[in-house]
Amino acid sequence: MTAESSLGRLDDDDYPAYTMGRAAEIIGTTPAFLRAIGEARLITPLRSGGGHRRYSRYQLKIAARARELVDQGTPVDAACRIVILEDQLEEALRINEELRRPSADSRDGADA
Repeated sequence: MTAESSLGRLDDDDYPAYTMGRAAEIIGTTPAFLRAIGEARLITPLRSGGGHRRYSRYQLKIAARARELVDQGTPVDAACRIVILEDQLEEALRINEELRRPSADSRDGADA
């Protein structure tokens, strides 16, 4: 692997670059919180060769949203469910928007 391709991974939101301790530090929580949201199946960290949890930036974004809800008094399991539903809604809205856009064929009169 070249240095350039290794650095390219750092731009990948799905690359599991962060250890549990570092991930907890970044989002201002504890490793126990990360384990709890993992048990609630909000995120599933990858495991290193030695079995240590590794988190991606995308997973940290999700964990940070769950932490916001917990900080507001929402139980962990409920916060995880809310984040999952928010993510599903965002995806459905994105798909809906794509389907509403006129395709190149219909603009060219191909379906007339």
